[in-house]
Amino acid sequence: MKDAHFIDAEAAACAPSLDDTVFVLVGTSHPGNVGAAARALKNMGFANLRLVAPRFADVLTQPETLAFASGAEDVLKAAQVHGELGDAVADCGVVVALSARVRDFGPPLHTPEWLPQLAQRSAEQGRRVAFVFGSERFGLSNADVYRCDALLSIPANPAYTSLNLAQAVQVIAWEWRKGVGLHAVRPAQTESVAATAGEVQGMLAHIEQALLALEVLDPNAPRKLLPRLHRLASRAALTRDEVQILRGVCTAVLRKVPKG
Repeated sequence: MKDAHFIDAEAAACAPSLDDTVFVLVGTSHPGNVGAAARALKNMGFANLRLVAPRFADVLTQPETLAFASGAEDVLKAAQVHGELGDAVADCGVVVALSARVRDFGPPLHTPEWLPQLAQRSAEQGRRVAFVFGSERFGLSNADVYRCDALLSIPANPAYTSLNLAQAVQVIAWEWRKGVGLHAVRPAQTESVAATAGEVQGMLAHIEQALLALEVLDPNAPRKLLPRLHRLASRAALTRDEVQILRGVCTAVLRKVPKG
C-alpha cells in the first residue's frame, strides 16, 4: 500500500539524486527575489529552480534579477517556467508546500526538524523532492497547498511570521542541505605537521636552558615548574612549526643573556 503522504513515484523511477531537489516559486512579483533565491540555492549546492506563472515573463533575464543572483546566473539560465504548479512538479515524488499559515484541512504540518527524515526516506524510495514557495504578497493558495504532500512551516516570531521569499528559500535550502549532507568545509591552508614527542622534549630542554639563564628556574629547587611545562605542552598539541618558534625564542634569550 502506498503511503498517503507521498504521491506515485513512477515519474521519478530514475531515482534522482537529492542534490537535484526542485525549488518552485509560484507567482513571484519581484525580480530581485528570483535572483536572490537563485543565489541562495547555489550557495547550498542546488541548481534546480522552477517558476510558476511569474508576474514578468522575462523575469529570468531582467537586470535586477541578474544583479541579485550575483554569480548564480547559471541557475537562472537553467531555470524552467511553467504555467501551472502541476506541470512544475510532474517529475517529483514528494511535494512540500511552504507556508506560515496553517490550514484546517490539508497535508500534514511539519517543521524543518523533519527534513532529515524526509531526506532519508526520499533517498531510499528514489523520490525527487520539490519545495514550493508562494508569492511575496499572498503566499500559496489553498488549492496549491492541497495538491502537496506535506506542509512545512519555519518557526518565527508569532507576531511577525512573514519571511522575505528569498530568505525563506535560503533557510529551507540550508536545512535541506543539512538533511542530505553538508559540503565539507575546506581549511584555508594545509594543516601543519604535529610535533613528535622527541621534538617536544628537545624544546622543553631548550626552555629549561633559557629559564636557567634568566634565573627564573633554580636548579637546586626546581619544584614542579618543568613537569607543569610538560603538561602545558601536551595540552597545546604543538605543531612542528610552533616548536621551532619557541626554540627560536629560547635561542634569542640565550644569545642575549650574559654567560656566567
